[in-house]
Amino acid sequence: MRIRPLHRWDLPVSEARRLQERLAAQVVEAAPPGFRPRLVAGADMSHRRGDPWLYGAVVLWDRETGRTVETATARTQASFPYVPGFLSFREGPVLLEAFGRLKRRPDAALFDAQGRAHPRSFGLACHLGLWLDLPSVGCAKTRLCGEPAEPGPAPGDRTALLMRGRRIGTVLRTRHGSKPVFVSIGQRIDLESAEALVVGCLGGYRLPEPTRLAHLAVNAFRRSCENP
Repeated sequence: MRIRPLHRWDLPVSEARRLQERLAAQVVEAAPPGFRPRLVAGADMSHRRGDPWLYGAVVLWDRETGRTVETATARTQASFPYVPGFLSFREGPVLLEAFGRLKRRPDAALFDAQGRAHPRSFGLACHLGLWLDLPSVGCAKTRLCGEPAEPGPAPGDRTALLMRGRRIGTVLRTRHGSKPVFVSIGQRIDLESAEALVVGCLGGYRLPEPTRLAHLAVNAFRRSCENP
């Protein structure tokens, strides 16, 4: 798929912060009319601590058949340091390279990352959603910010994730006995549609199938590169 460049990635942290604040205002918190995505891309990144190489994978998953349609991988060297709150500047390039290798364009994208549930309302799902111009959702395993309330024990139970009284996402139970995930708007979607997309992609695991499969794919790819 073709990707329109938005900016450089190798920025000082101070400039990266200003860019986040500027781009955050461009996020569209509304789903396209008649939004019913079939091909959902799941993206994940992997790396070994102390190693400059970053690995990315994107799995294109068909919601109707429950099957993987396509998998794309990429490997790049990090050009931005590890700084909490700025992970999109470190992980974005390798994930975009993997997206660029897809032959088909997704209808939506799920990221194992934050979207609006971010100190500057601009996590990786927002950032890459703008780059890709796709309806995008952050579905993270851990909380970055906000005040969570524990949802009920049943899959589908949810509570609001608040920050200073403002809702920034949803704490969603996806499986009995598992910790909840943190869902937030990335780009071109509303929170209700983001929740519905995550729930619609569940396959009996804690993570939605697209990102679960991307996690498996990127770790297998990394191992193949490290042990040729």
